Amino acid sequence: MPEAPEVEALTLFLRERLTGHAVRAVELAEFRALKTRGRPLDQLIDRTLTGVTRHGKHIDLDLDGIHLALGFGRAGWATWSEGDAASTPPEGAAMIATVTFDDGVLGITDAGDWLSVQLHVVDDPFDVPAVAKLGPDAADPEFSRETLARALGTRRKQLKALLQEQESLAGIGNAYSDEILYVARLSPLAHAASLTEDEVTRLHAALREVLDEAVAARRGVPIAEQKAAKVAAMRVHGRTGEPCPDGDGVIEDIPGTKGSGQYCPACQPPHAA
Repeated sequence: MPEAPEVEALTLFLRERLTGHAVRAVELAEFRALKTRGRPLDQLIDRTLTGVTRHGKHIDLDLDGIHLALGFGRAGWATWSEGDAASTPPEGAAMIATVTFDDGVLGITDAGDWLSVQLHVVDDPFDVPAVAKLGPDAADPEFSRETLARALGTRRKQLKALLQEQESLAGIGNAYSDEILYVARLSPLAHAASLTEDEVTRLHAALREVLDEAVAARRGVPIAEQKAAKVAAMRVHGRTGEPCPDGDGVIEDIPGTKGSGQYCPACQPPHAA
């Protein structure tokens, strides 16, 4: 799943590469991906891109006041080709849609077992339900400890699940939630309500460290290499059975995640309720 650091890198690339360029053609290969059926992609033709904005894990393309909102979901991503034809999707991915600009082709792909990419043609990005309900952006450098504390509240919700709850704080998904909790040395199974003031401070510091480093590291990495760069940077996520990078423990799957989340039980022991 692309998360805020990768989506931010894609946002910067599209903003730098396509601002001022016009759409010449569109093609929708998977009609289920377009959620605004009354507004076809054809409305984008001959419009010039004037801005690109990230909203959590979503991207908004402003085309002379009409917006193409891209939600990548679980397994969506993008390709870019300088030629007249779209790049071949990565192995296992399907091309969902293409937007041909005057000097290249933006492709939208999905590699999931079920379609998760969503496209919306709207007058305002906040007309997209998933964008309208987003919480504060966790990857924003101004995301404060106080904002995190408000998101945590006194909820009896496990930390890993809460960090991925886009309505509470936007931009974090499965992988970075594991990384943040590992750096904070907090159990992913701990409830938000159980954290002390010092632990909230520690969690905020870890969140800032992990996301700030990731945003900086992904900047400038080619679109096609973003996933590999993300995987290579993981300390614990996806590393079941490997030695803990900072201690004597072994990385294990988080109970109840069916192998999709990882932690170090030695570094992140159970938390008192």
